[in-house]
Amino acid sequence: MDRTQTIAQLRATLAEVLDKEIPELTEETRLFEDLALDSTSVIEMLMVMEDTMGLEIDPEELEPEVFATVGSITDYVLSMSAAGAAS
Repeated sequence: MDRTQTIAQLRATLAEVLDKEIPELTEETRLFEDLALDSTSVIEMLMVMEDTMGLEIDPEELEPEVFATVGSITDYVLSMSAAGAAS
């Protein structure tokens, strides 16, 4: 999955978790401030990402910076995908 596909999948995931359309999503979109995610929606987002993107996410390994923006979560997903492909 490339960066554009990952962001498109994140848009679909966020729309499902937040139960609303996300018309514009850029790499600078802030997850908490702009989209109003909270701790519960982050957990739900991670579960949906695992199901739809085939990732295995260990919450203990996540740093708060991962959830700063769409770009930062995209970087994380792509690094997880690369790590999974390497193993």
